[in-house]
Amino acid sequence: MRKFLLGLVVFPLLSIAQEKKAEKNPDKFKQMYDLLATPNMYRTASGAPGPEYYQQQADYKIDIELDDKNTKLYGQETVTYTNNAKEGLDYLWMQLDQNQQSRKSLSPMVENNVTDPVMSPKGFSRKYLEEDFDGGFNIEYVKDATGKPMNYTINQTMMRIELATPLKHGEKISFSIKWWYNINNYRLDGGRSGYEQFEDGNRLYILAQFYPRMAVYNDVEGWQNQQFWGAGEFALPFGNFDVNITVPADHVLEATGDLLNRSEVFTPAQLARYAQAEKSFDKPVIVVTQAEAEAAEKGFSTQKKTWKFKATNVRDFGISTSRKFIYDAMAVKLATRNTMAISLYPKEGNPLWEEYSTRIVAHTLKSYSSHTFDYPYPKAISINAEDQGMEYPMICWNWGRPDADGKYSDRVKHGMMSVIVHEVGHNFFPMIVNSDERQWTWMDEGLNSFLEYVALMEWDPNFPADRGPAKNIVPYMSGDERGLEPIMSNSESIRQFGNNAYGKPAAALNILRETVMGRELFDYAFKTYANRWKFKHPTPEDFFRTMEDASAFDLDWYWRGWFYTTDYNDIGVKEVKKYFVSNEPSKEVKDFLKTRRRRNRIEGPMVYMIADGSESYKSEMNKPFEIKDCKTLQEYVEKTFTKEEQAKLKAPKYFYQVTFDKPGELVMPIIVELTFEDGTTEMHHFPAQIWRMNDKEANRTFATDKAIVKIKIDPKEETADINTTNNSWPKEEVKSKFD
Repeated sequence: MRKFLLGLVVFPLLSIAQEKKAEKNPDKFKQMYDLLATPNMYRTASGAPGPEYYQQQADYKIDIELDDKNTKLYGQETVTYTNNAKEGLDYLWMQLDQNQQSRKSLSPMVENNVTDPVMSPKGFSRKYLEEDFDGGFNIEYVKDATGKPMNYTINQTMMRIELATPLKHGEKISFSIKWWYNINNYRLDGGRSGYEQFEDGNRLYILAQFYPRMAVYNDVEGWQNQQFWGAGEFALPFGNFDVNITVPADHVLEATGDLLNRSEVFTPAQLARYAQAEKSFDKPVIVVTQAEAEAAEKGFSTQKKTWKFKATNVRDFGISTSRKFIYDAMAVKLATRNTMAISLYPKEGNPLWEEYSTRIVAHTLKSYSSHTFDYPYPKAISINAEDQGMEYPMICWNWGRPDADGKYSDRVKHGMMSVIVHEVGHNFFPMIVNSDERQWTWMDEGLNSFLEYVALMEWDPNFPADRGPAKNIVPYMSGDERGLEPIMSNSESIRQFGNNAYGKPAAALNILRETVMGRELFDYAFKTYANRWKFKHPTPEDFFRTMEDASAFDLDWYWRGWFYTTDYNDIGVKEVKKYFVSNEPSKEVKDFLKTRRRRNRIEGPMVYMIADGSESYKSEMNKPFEIKDCKTLQEYVEKTFTKEEQAKLKAPKYFYQVTFDKPGELVMPIIVELTFEDGTTEMHHFPAQIWRMNDKEANRTFATDKAIVKIKIDPKEETADINTTNNSWPKEEVKSKFD
């Protein structure tokens, strides 16, 4: 009985408490001390690397051989790992991402699997009858520098290597690994690398994650050894690579780094053409012609060639090889250095690829460099691999091909151009500004999608870009919030990956640049971030803090709303009141004066404002205002200002008080367009801080010299307002889709 009585007392109190809590005005402008990691000597409060910042280094010497006939890859590597952390390391972690293709992989087991109501015979056979493809690493040995076997443990896509003694600060360790694996047909078995099979028996290889790679160890995560489930990509330390790649002698190949033995793998004619390309800044030069590629793809040579590459200060290594490749290249002049733009593609990619690919690569390097830093590597390569879009240092694979007759739609052309800009742009984020993709996809995909949009607009202001414009993210942000996650979500927990990690952060940054901060402040801060963190490992805090530090712009409200919540923007015109100047007080004046503090109290003669429709309104007031119509104001003006000063005074004739409401939870600037009776317009921009005292309503009075006939919020759709039906006064009728 006592418990029952207590319940009767407690629950009403809880209900009242909850109601009172709901009535509170939330402080959307409070600082983000509750969300951001505390600054320290590794990462400062300004967003810059601190005096104790460190990062590890992993250097590789790799020899691999492609067995084209059996689609296998064999490799040996020697890794030299340097510990720059102050603490010692008891063991090392390596990434075996290829194990996601293993028959024992758990990745398929974490996905929902439904029964399709209809399937092709081939699809049914692959799903229910055939044995799964087995493409994981086969590790033959791990040995120390003396050749002694080292103990290791493989946990799915991660491998722990035991050390005989802890690796102390400043020490290095070298060890060797030998492995092989079956290369996947990525169009059948999926994956970011593998091969594309052609009907004539040829294959086009795109090889990545092909070697055991060191995991990142840093001041934030310790070892970043989260499993590779498929969505969250990669976190890798920088290092130097010496890589020898043996392939069939009739293959044409490109890879990360400088090619050291070009004279051994190119014909004399190809060498001469490449030398010409190094001096051609206005158009690509065909280095390996279509005729040469067509001749090679019929041969299936049994001989071998070894291509030798050296790459300095890169985080990874990628390779593409095929006997089908056409190869073109051109030089690119940047502010402080020159580099090369290169494309490799099969004849199936022409005429589209010969016309556009390398030119787009060159444009991307110029555009991104102008907004960050000059591209530091010797080349950037675009590979035509169908159904692909993936990036590695200096090399990327991109989809987009014409029909068999060589014709293509604008949609295919624009899609191909967009993916090339995007994947080449990844050289900057995350290949150089080396964020943790496994944890925060948006830090490379979102920033890169933003710069992709900028680059595409610089190529053609009318380019039909998908991601970047604020209005394009509205369908996502206005969706059911139960199906949304904040941008600040782990890569493996995102349901709408493209919208969340690419589209929304791209739109958020575009809004920051164009609407909130302005281009000058934004561009300086963004470039500061890129230069502070190039060849380093930034976190979200480093980005947020640098953008504020370099601009004197408090953006905590913006990061909190856009990146940490699923809130949306919806601002409307709630009410418009027209006011008239009067010599006589309205009935509301007495109440108004009571609210004034003594120091703000109005003494002496007064000017009164009467609202249209109020009890004190008279029809004869409805006319344009002139100073002479208000005796007290006229006397003040004549007494206070000289004739010359009076001539410079503004002459407003109409007064409108506009109440804006905010059904949405995001705080955003209010952008207002006033349209006057003569058809002219006037723009007003109110910063987001206008909502700091009242999160639901804001008021502004407009004094104009022409009558307003229309008020519209966000007329250019630059704030991602999800509901435009409340944006206008007078209210505009929404046309039916059947009209």
